Parts: sequence; C-alpha cells; structure tokens
Amino acid sequence: MARNKESCCCHGGKTKEREEKEYKDLINRLNRIEGQIRGIKGMVEKDAYCPDILVQVAAANAALNSFNKVLLSNHIKTCVTRDIKEGKDETVDELVATLQKLMK
Repeated sequence: MARNKESCCCHGGKTKEREEKEYKDLINRLNRIEGQIRGIKGMVEKDAYCPDILVQVAAANAALNSFNKVLLSNHIKTCVTRDIKEGKDETVDELVATLQKLMK
C-alpha cells in the first residue's frame, strides 16, 4: 500500500492515508495484540488454570484500550481538527457518538 503524508477524512466510509510512522506503530500494536490472543487460545487449548487465562485476557484488553487511545488521539489531531477548521461541525457530533460507543 502506498503511504503518503496527506490527511484524509477517516469517517463516513472514507479512508485515511496515515504517515508511515503512525501506520507502523498501529500495525505493530495490532501484531502484539494478535499474538496475545493466540497465546490465550493456546492456554485454553492446554487447559490452563482459569485465573492465569483471565490475567492474560486483562492484558489483551489493556493493549486494545491503549491502541484505541493512540488511534483516537491521532484522529482528533488530524481529521477532527482539520474538519473543525473547515467548518464541518458534524465531525464533532461524530466524535461524540464514537466516544459514547467506546465508553459502553
């Protein structure tokens, strides 16, 4: 996938080209989370003790929450800020709706 430094809106079915550094960071985080999930699956397959599995699930949840924080921060600093400067107030409503979904 070609990478460029252009910030495109990332909502409403649109896409966003991320800077290479942001892209690599997000992919690395997801790869680690994927490894954690595979590890949890292996623990279940090997009949590991429940509390040991639960601790690993908590760690995977924390990693996903951290991923969300980074992604949300990047979104606010790029898409949301740009849209507000351009007078696209509906972006704030979208951000509020997204935050409500994240806080369930």
